[in-house]
Amino acid sequence: MTINKSKHSGNRTLRMLTLAMLVGGCTGLQPPRVESSNTYVLEAQPIAKTVRAKRDLVLEVGAPRARPGFETPQMVYVRQPYELEYFAANRWADAPSHMLGPLLAQGLEQTESFRAVVQTPSAVPADLRVDTELIRLQQNFATRPSRIELTLRAELIDVRGKRVLSTKLFDETEDAPTDDAYGGVTAANVALRRILEQLADFCVAESGSR
Repeated sequence: MTINKSKHSGNRTLRMLTLAMLVGGCTGLQPPRVESSNTYVLEAQPIAKTVRAKRDLVLEVGAPRARPGFETPQMVYVRQPYELEYFAANRWADAPSHMLGPLLAQGLEQTESFRAVVQTPSAVPADLRVDTELIRLQQNFATRPSRIELTLRAELIDVRGKRVLSTKLFDETEDAPTDDAYGGVTAANVALRRILEQLADFCVAESGSR
């Protein structure tokens, strides 16, 4: 009886060890946990309705360009000068410069100052064209709270006269409500709305010198 009991006990222990090894092996084969990714858009609110001059002109919005490092859907942040870093699990739905085009056209159209506002390419002959370049769109964590730094360069061109009417640099900063990527997105849209307002005023004012 003693021998049989010892035998059954040994078998039971062996079965438990085998089961533990199988469970451990299955766990090891499971894929590693991946941090969930988030995708964001630039979607500034409509610009304020103010009285602006009326121009009987067609304004074309050129496709915005971007400086190196900012021509990507990756979201940029900085912690020290001259070094761009990118969020691993957060990104823009498209490169910010690509999202800017429709927003610029929409903002300029809302001024109701031009006969028409079109985007490149357009079959409609334009009198003026506004070209823009995204200089930077980054979340700066060297400050507390972190802040969005948004800089846009604009150039207004007389298409028919083939000359540059005016250029201007628009630079805005906005504190992020939270020190994370979503806080940066919120601040970016606030800063962008202000730049759209300024760009609209610029285009309306400078088109008068045509």
